[in-house]
Amino acid sequence: MSPLATFRHGIHPREHKEATAHLPIERMPFVERYLLPLSQHTGAPARPVVAPGDRVERGQVIAEPAGFISTTLHAPVSGRVVAIAPRPHPAGKLQPAIEIEADRLSAQRPPSGPALDPATLEGDRFVAELQRAGLVGMGGAAFPTHVKYQLPAGRRVERLLVNGCECEPFLTSDHRLMVERPEDVVRGATIAAARLGVVETVLGVEANKPDAIAALERAVDGRPAMRVVPLAVKYPQGAEKMLIQAVYGLEVPSGRLPLDVGIVVNNVATMTAIADWFDRRHPLIERVVTVAGPGVARPANLLVPVGTPVRAVLEHCGGLDAETREVVMGGPMMGMPLASLDVPVLKGTSGLLAFTEAEARLPAEYTCIKCGRCVEACPQFLNPSRLARLARGGRFEEMVGYHALDCVECGSCSFACPSGIPVVQLIRVAKAELRKAAAGAAKR
Repeated sequence: MSPLATFRHGIHPREHKEATAHLPIERMPFVERYLLPLSQHTGAPARPVVAPGDRVERGQVIAEPAGFISTTLHAPVSGRVVAIAPRPHPAGKLQPAIEIEADRLSAQRPPSGPALDPATLEGDRFVAELQRAGLVGMGGAAFPTHVKYQLPAGRRVERLLVNGCECEPFLTSDHRLMVERPEDVVRGATIAAARLGVVETVLGVEANKPDAIAALERAVDGRPAMRVVPLAVKYPQGAEKMLIQAVYGLEVPSGRLPLDVGIVVNNVATMTAIADWFDRRHPLIERVVTVAGPGVARPANLLVPVGTPVRAVLEHCGGLDAETREVVMGGPMMGMPLASLDVPVLKGTSGLLAFTEAEARLPAEYTCIKCGRCVEACPQFLNPSRLARLARGGRFEEMVGYHALDCVECGSCSFACPSGIPVVQLIRVAKAELRKAAAGAAKR
């Protein structure tokens, strides 16, 4: 039996998926108020088209894109706009948001409309539809989906790669989507593949999800240009460049994108959202979120309206244990610890994880012993130890020559470090400073 496809380097953290991998998706009950940040995607924040006091219906456009790298925002519930003002955001700052008070008497029926045949959309109309649907990458990055489908002149895409790895510990939201809605995953991939004109579509899934692999294989049966590829279980298998390397053995050059090797990568949840828009006219107003971790009373996979306060989601799952010390939005490797539970679920929120003191405690930090474990772990073949030392010394410009901007911030280096050095956190701060300096230089 041949070994499963994978990439070089990486790490093997404990999976911690057993608590929710078998749990069917259940719907989160509607709550009283919803917060819709105008910035919950990469790029320019959306521009409000409603005002306080306005009545809105579920699925109605409440904010329009403020540019090409921006996307539409829709009301997750029928109700009344009560404010457009700065509100707590998961990123840690107050950011402009639309606050909606749900109508308690509304049945909150999902939006509907006649199916739209994507084959009838010529030119840029397909891209415009994805932007109108409010679609973003749902694996965590929240990059506006339509941007990937606006191909530069003269560029051609040969392959569509659908990411079903879900390699972060604890998270099982994508797993459950593949098990419960495999036909919609494949339908979305079929729509996307036809738009791109690819010769092949591959759905890459880690081997620790045999039921998902089986469900997708049944769904793709009879489609000669589409196949499911089981992958070795390793972190960060779901990173775009690692997935491309695992499936095709291709390396995306430094500073370049998957498009430069003729590939577009999208998450399985994004494919499902594409099917929802074209077949049912459902915009992206809700998503599956894994609620797990030792600090939560009842783990679950929930279908949650975007804008639902995190506090309400956790209360629906029985609340937090008295020993809980940290709640993380996303996965434990790349997610954001939350400063407040009053922030909302976003389009890119894949999980809410509650950790006790045992998991949240920071390790004691010691001097680097030059063991090289961070180098062996780094999937980008960088020297994280050197980058961390430069970052700690404020020597940010020197880091560019060591390819700091190629770091995908997966955290493998910090995980592997026996000295407890916060390697990826230091690199992340340095990259933010480099971006700030570049933005300042561009304005001058």
